[in-house]
Amino acid sequence: MEVKIHHRSRLMQVIALLLFLTLVWAYAQLEWGVPQGVKRTVVQARGSIVAADGTVLARSVNGKRVYPQGQLAGQVLGMMGATDGLEGLEYAYNHALEGGKNLKLTLDPGVQAAAEAALAKAVPKHLGEYGSVVVLETRTGRILAAASYPPFDPNNWRTYSPETRRNRPFLDVFEPGSTIKGLVVAAALNEGLTTPETVYSTPMRRYVGGRWGSTIGDAVPHPGSLTTQMVLRYSSNVGMSHIVEHFAPERMRGYLSQYGFGTDVAIPTVMAATGRLQPLRQWDDLVRATNAFGQGMSSTTLQLAAAYNSLANDGLYVSPRLVEGEPAGERRDVLRPETARTTRRMLQFVIEEGIPHQAGIKGYALAGKTGTAQVAGEHGYASNLYDSVFAGFFPADAPRITVAVMVHGAKIEYHGSQLAAPIYREVASEILSRWAAAPREEEQPQEKK
Repeated sequence: MEVKIHHRSRLMQVIALLLFLTLVWAYAQLEWGVPQGVKRTVVQARGSIVAADGTVLARSVNGKRVYPQGQLAGQVLGMMGATDGLEGLEYAYNHALEGGKNLKLTLDPGVQAAAEAALAKAVPKHLGEYGSVVVLETRTGRILAAASYPPFDPNNWRTYSPETRRNRPFLDVFEPGSTIKGLVVAAALNEGLTTPETVYSTPMRRYVGGRWGSTIGDAVPHPGSLTTQMVLRYSSNVGMSHIVEHFAPERMRGYLSQYGFGTDVAIPTVMAATGRLQPLRQWDDLVRATNAFGQGMSSTTLQLAAAYNSLANDGLYVSPRLVEGEPAGERRDVLRPETARTTRRMLQFVIEEGIPHQAGIKGYALAGKTGTAQVAGEHGYASNLYDSVFAGFFPADAPRITVAVMVHGAKIEYHGSQLAAPIYREVASEILSRWAAAPREEEQPQEKK
């Protein structure tokens, strides 16, 4: 009897062990994967992602998610794991895509490719770390390109670092530097605080802020007095400090907020960073002056493009759009139309008289403003780390396209005019070529009688 009980006990132990191992295997399948047949069904039913012209950017083939265009818009698309989206649009629209719904984007594959190519050419040449470009259709706010560098191919996503997979145009936050001058001058014009011909005393250095103030300075040599127009031309920080001297802090900060800084971008579903404006209680004379040339505030490339689009769009802010069929975003009047048009002429002058070879294209009216911003860290501004920035639009008299560019950490010729402006020029050149737009005829000097 004792032998039978002993054998029965051993049998029960074996059965219990088998049951335990079966449960472990089943749990592992739930935790780390699902049966291949289920995976195939889930992925096969997943909706496609297409560009504005119908170009397929993501689709499911034989139970696998593939990205036919390779690196094109890779960071925007993101990628998916066994059954669910992990990053980018694959993650943001996972529920809709897994239900079989197709996603149509506003992206123009040609413009996206041009922006990516311009970054890929310029960033390594200047020994930069990374960069981004956003291209908007002026009237609608449709995002025609959202490019990142280094490139990312979601077909092989496991071979890339999280930093490379990052959708930089939407997520990277930086100080926009002197690009903000165009927007602040427009606000001051709108408030009647200045005119294009108003003259200011502009030494190369000026102390601002009273007892707790600081000395601000200019980088580009210039005359000792400048008009508002020439303040933009020479990108004078001292000149900007004069322009905003009587700008009520709540009014000036209000304009920056209306341009979209320090607020969420009203773009549905997609993850986007906000950037920052300092609280109004901190806006003393020095903060007001430094914000006038883009220090002490932050932005994404997407926010900067949307802000400049307000100038291009006769003073009307239009929320950027990435997915067709989504509800319309915010639309608000920031400037009077005549103010926006005056500012556009001033920014056209900035290119044609200041940086015609870096940002201009002979025979075409382009407008914009550079920025070169020292990167802020835990212990103040770094002395050898810069963001190269540009924002502009074209044609200057009746804009159809708005572009913003940012490159981080360049070691060679890192100024906005040397790096970001030529990227803008490359993108504009490609778009104008696609339009087959004829150049303007140069005015011939009249013969003296």
